[in-house]
Amino acid sequence: MTWFDEARLDDPGALALVDLRLRTLAESGARVRREAALAADAVEDAVARARDLDRPRAVVAAGPDSRLLRAVLEPWCPVPFVAWPGPALPGWAGSLDLVVVLAPDGDDPATASAVAEAVRRGCQVVVACPPTSLVAEHATGRWTTLLPTSSADQLATAVLVLQFLCRIELGPQTDAESVATAMDAVAISCSPHRDLDVNPAKMLAIALADTNPVLWGGSALAARAARRVAESIRRATGRAAVAGDVDQVLPVLEATRARTVFDDPFADGSGELRPTLLILDDGSDDPVLGAHRRRLEETASGRGVRTEWITTDETAAGRSEVGRYASLLLTGLYTAEYLRVGLVDD
Repeated sequence: MTWFDEARLDDPGALALVDLRLRTLAESGARVRREAALAADAVEDAVARARDLDRPRAVVAAGPDSRLLRAVLEPWCPVPFVAWPGPALPGWAGSLDLVVVLAPDGDDPATASAVAEAVRRGCQVVVACPPTSLVAEHATGRWTTLLPTSSADQLATAVLVLQFLCRIELGPQTDAESVATAMDAVAISCSPHRDLDVNPAKMLAIALADTNPVLWGGSALAARAARRVAESIRRATGRAAVAGDVDQVLPVLEATRARTVFDDPFADGSGELRPTLLILDDGSDDPVLGAHRRRLEETASGRGVRTEWITTDETAAGRSEVGRYASLLLTGLYTAEYLRVGLVDD
């Protein structure tokens, strides 16, 4: 039998078991700063080269990490934008197009194949990867710019590329320092050294401990954060945790047995875990998303399903969309780790 011992969340011995994981999360902001500083000269060279060329006909984000770029760029990019996570490129991509590749680990053969194809076709290519890696070996070409990275952090690599795209007016305002500041704020508020009564990630872990979380994020970036957090919760707990759009989350809530006044919350019963609706709110004021959020909250309330929220620190994240995304994601990742600490096999 598995049960949740909330006392472990403030127990130094229990927290020491996941010390490396928590330190990795706490260093997220530092990794963003380090990648930006390491590639500063390369970014300047890439910007200067891009300004000597015509605006590309289209931007193709290639490789398995292209979906994060899509979530950020699709609403902003002034030219057609395509995310292409497969090992090749669209058939039409050529010398008039810009191919952007995120390769944090640098050793994915499929990504290396996509880069080699982009070079062969004469595309403008910007690759963020370790300078001594398989992808870097395939990135040599006249129109290729390599942005060097030193860690396998996907978000830090993405911020590096987004800064470049912002500088050449193909993406929204992105500043590595503002993203890092937002992540530092989460690391402080969710630190294992903060007691659970003032720690939002520990409190959320307690709220989710005896449930199957159902996550929803309205905007494209909040939805991506929800999927990443659900994946982390599944990995940490072995329990079901799903994330989806409103049309995917609503049926789960509607199918939940409604509570009655005769329910005994302490009865063992069948051991069924009820869902908890977890909303990731990045502060979007889109009226459509607001209507979807209210519909989910009303449905959850009608079925006796508890609703929890992860919100962004507006002071730290400011107006940076990527900063708000990073804030949501990091809070969720801390929550998953505290769930890992608190769950005990009896």
